[in-house]
Amino acid sequence: MAAHRKGHPRHAARDATPWRAKALTDCFGEGIAAYERGDYATALKEFRPLAEQGDASAQFSVGTMYESGLGVPQDFAEAAKWYRKAAEQGHAKAQSILGVMYHSGDGVPQDHAEALKWHRLAAEQGFARAQLETGLMYRHGQGVPQDSIQAHMWFNLAAEHGNVLGRKYRDKLAKDMTPADISKAQALMREWLEEHGE
Repeated sequence: MAAHRKGHPRHAARDATPWRAKALTDCFGEGIAAYERGDYATALKEFRPLAEQGDASAQFSVGTMYESGLGVPQDFAEAAKWYRKAAEQGHAKAQSILGVMYHSGDGVPQDHAEALKWHRLAAEQGFARAQLETGLMYRHGQGVPQDSIQAHMWFNLAAEHGNVLGRKYRDKLAKDMTPADISKAQALMREWLEEHGE
């Protein structure tokens, strides 16, 4: 039964999958090692093929290199392109950074509604920095109507997830809120935590 032998073309894709995953992991690890020792040209050489194949972590890494000008000329538009690719795959940190870029207009047109969209996607995954940024956007009415209850909830979630500024902004905002509004915000936070299994 030659058709069932290991190595037969019919099984090649199945048999190669673990090896392909291992090769991708090895290349990413080599890229990280090069990045950490400051060899950005090698890091980019390792990351870019993985990024082009759709690896979200590699796409995020390439975006970071373009944003910071590490091994490449600084290029916010190119950074935004790679962050978007990772963000569209659900990479929370890429989503949050893309939100920051839309908020400031770095590499993309300034668009507070688009910034809020990306921050919210990352915030919904529990990314504390994005929860803080979402709270700030609700606090200042950027991309959304001003809403102190929503702002308090997001600041409180950021604080719950370890963000010190979240606690600071929550406490400052609470001074201008009624006890009833604070209770509403706290109830919303508890609902969020329950919905997200926390």
